[in-house]
Amino acid sequence: MRRVRYEHSGGPEVLFLEDVPVPAPGPGELLVRVEAVGVTLPVVRKVRGDGDPIPLGGEIAGEVVALGEGVAGHAPGDRVTGLVFGHGYADYALLHTAMASPVPDGASAVDAVALVRSGLVAYGALEAARPAPGEAALITAAASGVGHLALQLAKAKGASRVVAAVSDPGKADFVRGLGADEVITYDQEVWGEPVDYALDAVGGDLLTPAVRALAPYGRLVAYSSGGGTVAAYDLLVGAKAVIGFQMRLIARERPELYEAWRRELWELHATGRLRTAVHAEFGLADAAAAHAVIEGRRNRGKVVLIP
Repeated sequence: MRRVRYEHSGGPEVLFLEDVPVPAPGPGELLVRVEAVGVTLPVVRKVRGDGDPIPLGGEIAGEVVALGEGVAGHAPGDRVTGLVFGHGYADYALLHTAMASPVPDGASAVDAVALVRSGLVAYGALEAARPAPGEAALITAAASGVGHLALQLAKAKGASRVVAAVSDPGKADFVRGLGADEVITYDQEVWGEPVDYALDAVGGDLLTPAVRALAPYGRLVAYSSGGGTVAAYDLLVGAKAVIGFQMRLIARERPELYEAWRRELWELHATGRLRTAVHAEFGLADAAAAHAVIEGRRNRGKVVLIP
């Protein structure tokens, strides 16, 4: 089978395709013939980072072809989606049953990788903000795979005003088409009228303006892999709060919540209240081009690999 790997950190150019044997599923694992892979910013950042090379994991969707020891509730031929921590940029991948969920009849693999994991992160970050109907929201990286769903979910949960923060004014029409009431770019000195909560997918230097955009008692949910720091004084003067969110903890420690959110995402999608946007699809051999789109912040919606 084919898989994408890298041997040293760097830009998209360090990725290469290789031929390796199809892996055998271990206890609790499914062997999945991969039909779609979601390219995520955390994986792109890890390739660029200073650490040792890691398997290119992430969101996959496809067909179960073999079961590991002790697996129950799944069978060959099932269509599943989920997060893999091993090699996911591949023709076949190993998916642990704890991270697997079914793909509904009539939904495509691309639908699944565009909706489920990104949607769960968006949904969970929104829940962490404890939104009340009528509050105003700020969504950073609003045109991203997660952000474009978070924007719509905030609206669906009753936000009176949703401010979409983007890197490029050329993305304004895209996010307005998904329901954004206002659009700001990161380089603006003032990010509009204060909001009650913010969902931040960027981190780094953008944490400070995002906190300053909050009204008194506002909440910022940080779910970015980009790190960053917040000055305690900026929180103190407005009685503001910063809340961290990680989807992996929910999947492992609150599986019932994970499953409830997943079902609601598919229901919202099926009824047209939550739309997925796919920026582009690339073959495995073009994984570098997919990473370049993410690094360049050019995507409007999800970037997907098709093995």
